[in-house]
Amino acid sequence: MSKNVVVIGAGFAGLAAASSLAQKGYQVTILEKNSGPGGRARQYKEQGFTFDMGPSWYWMPEVFENYFQCFGKSTSDYYDLIRLDPSYIVYFEDGEEMEVPAKMEELYAMFESYEAGSSAKLKQFLSEAAYKYKVGMNEFVFKPSHNILEFADPRILLSLFRLEMFSSISTSIRKLFKNDKLIKLLEFPVLFLGATPQKTPALYSLMNYADLALGTWYPKGGMHEIVKAMVSLAEELGVEIKYDEEVKEIIVPNGHATQVITANNRYTVDAVVGGADYHHLEQAVLPPKLRNYTESYWQKRTMAPSSLLFYVGVDKKLPGLHHHNLFFDEDFGLHAHEIYEEPKWPSRPLFYVCAPSVTDDSVAPADHENLFFLIPLAPDLEDTDELREKYFDIIVDRFEAITGHAIRDHIIYKRSYAHRDFKKDYHAFKGNAYGLANTLLQTAFLKPKMRNKKVSNLFYTGQLTTPGPGVPPSLISGQVVAEEVDKILH
Repeated sequence: MSKNVVVIGAGFAGLAAASSLAQKGYQVTILEKNSGPGGRARQYKEQGFTFDMGPSWYWMPEVFENYFQCFGKSTSDYYDLIRLDPSYIVYFEDGEEMEVPAKMEELYAMFESYEAGSSAKLKQFLSEAAYKYKVGMNEFVFKPSHNILEFADPRILLSLFRLEMFSSISTSIRKLFKNDKLIKLLEFPVLFLGATPQKTPALYSLMNYADLALGTWYPKGGMHEIVKAMVSLAEELGVEIKYDEEVKEIIVPNGHATQVITANNRYTVDAVVGGADYHHLEQAVLPPKLRNYTESYWQKRTMAPSSLLFYVGVDKKLPGLHHHNLFFDEDFGLHAHEIYEEPKWPSRPLFYVCAPSVTDDSVAPADHENLFFLIPLAPDLEDTDELREKYFDIIVDRFEAITGHAIRDHIIYKRSYAHRDFKKDYHAFKGNAYGLANTLLQTAFLKPKMRNKKVSNLFYTGQLTTPGPGVPPSLISGQVVAEEVDKILH
């Protein structure tokens, strides 16, 4: 008889864990709270527009390819990838526009045009970032991080210094570059990792390597195509996915989970993988005596940002707009400070606009544009309709002034999404959008543990545990937890 594993949540981590376990011969059921798969990467359609609700950047393409290859598949079996060139555009406060080219020689030339001698420094920076990426993505992220001894491998200890785990990315960048715009370009990927660049380990320059060297891609049809591919693969492997099945309780007699209870059903289990919000599972689903962590532990964690999102449809094309548009026309340092150091609604927010219809005409009606606005925000802020509208007006005014496109009178569809929606839809702790911050004190074995210390067959996966926030890390988290479950059930 094959053993039964219940996976809670059909996000990237849950789907990856379920397929990896099914491949090992387990009978796997995913219980998903919402009516469709994907977690934060859900999709919805309205008035001819197809909106990706969450992630919009496709970085680290080999992580997705390696995942599907574990099952004898390829991403190309499921979706077509397009490399964006330019990767994105950055709008600065002085009206300058920086298009970031996909080709390395053009990138070096662009750096040189801003700061003499910087192309050689960029080569050095990216060479070090490539090493961090190779070690980080091949060694670190596939470790379950139960304890520090996993990192006692001499190669890893030697590389800790090369990986610059103990200095900040801000210091690392500013040692090499003086031009403010180049510094902002290199610091931008860590804005979403959950700390200011001054507090983010220099290890995370591996994000710059992912961005500038490996490139920015787009799966035709939208980011939800990845979710559809993962669901298709899971079902082919025999995984059963049950929607509208929110887990209410895990029955644990004698330190061993035996049943998972939803509002409608009761499932007998040999193991449980929690791919839902870790804090919620611990504080709302498990009794206090079975939790890894107290509420006060969670309150002391540094969270990655939340976001204010707007899904917008306009009834005209916007020539010259790019797929990814970063509006850095206000003070980068101030906004970061108001997310991480002194949390409040930002006085002068940076924002980002994704326009997938620039690349893909299937996501909007003919002669229309599909726009996704995002402002990164501190978690746990007051979230009202009035505040949302105030900030929508601020960013639309700036969008119109900077791009020269009048859109306000052409908006035919608009929906907002922020803290209270993240809490309602995902039980997201403090309404976070990106999980746990990647600070030095929350890296690797210092993150919340994958394994429950009091319930022998209960595990956690996703962006509040190892290896961390983001789509590729969540995918890897699911693969790593499957190996851990297999060790106890095998």
